Parts: sequence; structure tokens; C-alpha cells
Amino acid sequence: MQKITTFLWFDDQAEAAARFYTSVFANSRITGITHYAEAGPGEAGTVMTVTFELDGQGFVALNGGPVFHFTEAVSLQVDCADQREVDDLWAKLTADGGEGGPCGWLKDRYGLSWQIVPRVLTELIADPDPARVGRVTAAMLRMQKIEIQPLLDAARG
Repeated sequence: MQKITTFLWFDDQAEAAARFYTSVFANSRITGITHYAEAGPGEAGTVMTVTFELDGQGFVALNGGPVFHFTEAVSLQVDCADQREVDDLWAKLTADGGEGGPCGWLKDRYGLSWQIVPRVLTELIADPDPARVGRVTAAMLRMQKIEIQPLLDAARG
């Protein structure tokens, strides 16, 4: 069992969200569903929590009602091997009501924020040459979905 698990509060979409997320990421699955009992606070028999894994990382989704909402202050960062993976995840997570944001950030249909980051960006902004880092950063700041080739072009100067 992992020691620290991300816990996501939904109004009443925990199961739908977990099913969506597990369909987006390979090696993912729902591992359990609990239901509210007569004692509440939710309606007896309705889904209370859904435990699931995204590529081996554990999460819990709770149907807690419309008390709390997601903000960009917390996001899930996804390390992507190549442009194909960036494009695929971006398309899936922005579908059906999701929306792109600046610099590789997006909100999915449930309002959860994600950062879809190609590994090469992480490598380029760690370069010891501050001028190269500046060019790459300036290029990235003009993007919504991150495009690798313009980053490589900026790195070359």
C-alpha cells in the first residue's frame, strides 16, 4: 500500500470520473467502490468512494457533495515521453467540456487541473545555459498544449 494517496472530492461524479481517468491512462483500474449506509451523510446505497489506480498510482474519489471545488492550486502533472503522448492525453482530457490553459495546463470535464508535460521540456529547463533556458521558457509561455519541436528550435537559438 502506498503511504500517501491523492484524495479527490467530487459532488456526485466520483465513479464517472474514476471510470473516465482509468480509460485515459494505460495500466489503470478501479480497485474498489464503497456505498453510503443508512447513517449517511449521503443517500443510502449511493457511491461514497471509488479507489482507483492511474498507471500504478493510487487515488480515492469521494462523492462529498457541492461543498468544495477544484482549483488550479493543485494539479496532477503527467510526464510524457513524446509529442504523441502529449497530443493523446491533451485530446482525451480536454474532450467533452475540458479546456486548455497556458503552458501545458488544462482542466478536465470535472474541473480537475492537469499539467501535460513532455519530458524534453523538463530536461531543457534544467539546462545549465541560462540563455537556452530563457529561450525555451519564452517559447513555452506562448503555448497552451506544449509542442516539442518549437521548444527544440528555441533551445538551438
